[in-house]
Amino acid sequence: MKYFIIAGEASGDLHASHLISALRRVDPDAQFRFLGGDLMADAAAVVPIVHYRDMAYMGFIEVAKHLPTILGFMRTAKREIATWKPDVVIPVDYPSFNLKVAKYAHSLGIAVHYFISPKVWVWKKWRVRDIKQYVSAMYCILPFEPEFYRAYDYEATYVGNPTVSEIAQAMRTFDTREDFAAACGMDPSRPIIAIVPGSRVKEINDNLPLMLQAAARHSDCQVVVAAAPSVEQGVYDNAMANVGITAPVLHDCTMQLVHHARVALVTSGTATLETALLGTPQVACYRMDGSKLVYWFYSKLLSVKYVTLPNLIADAPVIPELLMHLCTTDSIDTHLSALLGDSPERRAQLDGYARVKARLTDADAPARAAQLIVDSLNAKNV
Repeated sequence: MKYFIIAGEASGDLHASHLISALRRVDPDAQFRFLGGDLMADAAAVVPIVHYRDMAYMGFIEVAKHLPTILGFMRTAKREIATWKPDVVIPVDYPSFNLKVAKYAHSLGIAVHYFISPKVWVWKKWRVRDIKQYVSAMYCILPFEPEFYRAYDYEATYVGNPTVSEIAQAMRTFDTREDFAAACGMDPSRPIIAIVPGSRVKEINDNLPLMLQAAARHSDCQVVVAAAPSVEQGVYDNAMANVGITAPVLHDCTMQLVHHARVALVTSGTATLETALLGTPQVACYRMDGSKLVYWFYSKLLSVKYVTLPNLIADAPVIPELLMHLCTTDSIDTHLSALLGDSPERRAQLDGYARVKARLTDADAPARAAQLIVDSLNAKNV
């Protein structure tokens, strides 16, 4: 069968690559075309039609500035779907783009199986109407999402969270802390503060300077920056130059760096859940433009108590969330200082991580989703 997959960012590329591998196990003759990244290309043995790094715009202003480009990518996706005629279109999160493509695929009579639900429970709940109309099946990776959809008379399926198995698999390959430090030119005897400033250039520019300034106050620690896939070294160099602080930037080893760190400073997103599953205490940061007005605006739009995944899954404040104007060098350092020691705050986070992992379960999300997709298509073709 033919599978058309769309992932618009680094985390989607990772999760979709595992879904592709799972689909190939269930359907050895599977054919793939996709918008995505290098990991999907490796799994599918096909180059992307559009690379996600060219699609990763965030915020109203960024999207508006690049709207002609985004619309061009959408026309490309629709043209490929119309000419290739896949058996199924599989959007991966990325709702602003993917729901429009889902509508188009539905209009052609092509099944749409959505892997990783958009976070419609945060805001834009009106999107549920489109999901009900255009999405044949929704596979959720957060345990509370099916209950949300049931309130709208739509049956979604929790398939497990792919990050759980991704982290477990990665940890089996990690070096010891001493070997990792030696390989990266670090001092094994000094604590590491890992900085994970996001996967988009704007996120890095907004958050990395503040994170560096807070971490630099702890001269007894080593400060190390984790580079995102497809982000050039110059982006980090420029951000560090702006605050006059330098730190080593490590590529292709974020999970291992975070695992061996004493504390991580993490830009809000999937990385907060990865950090929790890696067992490293963290401070979640999301500076954006730092405006109180923008903070007020978003606080009126959001319909959840928390924005980070560990807190949402636990339904409790497991990790500190420093958002917009509340994200400052001083506020980051207040929490960082508490977590560096053997403190009640540190122990409370680690206890919270255990609750998060228990709620996620150990289900193999890509494998379960792949089987459900193939079973549905086979049943349709009988």
